[in-house]
Amino acid sequence: MKPAHPIVQQGKIAKWTGKTRAEVIGHKAEQVWPLLEDFFGLNKWFPTLLTCLPVEGTSGQPGCVRYCAGFKTPVDKNEEETVNWTKQKLLSIDPNELTFSYSIVDGNVGFNSYISKIKVVPNEDGCHIEWQYEVEPVTGWTLGDLDSFISSGLQVMATRMQEAFQA
Repeated sequence: MKPAHPIVQQGKIAKWTGKTRAEVIGHKAEQVWPLLEDFFGLNKWFPTLLTCLPVEGTSGQPGCVRYCAGFKTPVDKNEEETVNWTKQKLLSIDPNELTFSYSIVDGNVGFNSYISKIKVVPNEDGCHIEWQYEVEPVTGWTLGDLDSFISSGLQVMATRMQEAFQA
């Protein structure tokens, strides 16, 4: 695991990067994409996320901003009653490539210069969702904490999507 403090390389802070994926078995990429394309609907899929509200713009249009709150992180203390929140801005979206990217522009979880790219990729059994990210090292976290948070969140999202199709 990498240390949870900034690493300086040639005068710049080195960013943490990671990538994870989750299978959505039996459902085509074209079926899964509309669930992710709904930028203001993340709370339907991401675990422990209680709120996802529009702040500005139109969902699915670059520049729109969502407010996400109520999620738990690997570094939360059970006795603390802090509500974690972020504001996230859609940077780009490509329905032909089934991909979008967003950045965290504000929040209280310590993510600075955070950018993610989400992509739905067809495969033989249906599709998988890829989640790629980069962020400056986060105080109080390890890279392993962040990898676990994103990976487990994406696995739950894929499971919830599969269940939604079966309902």
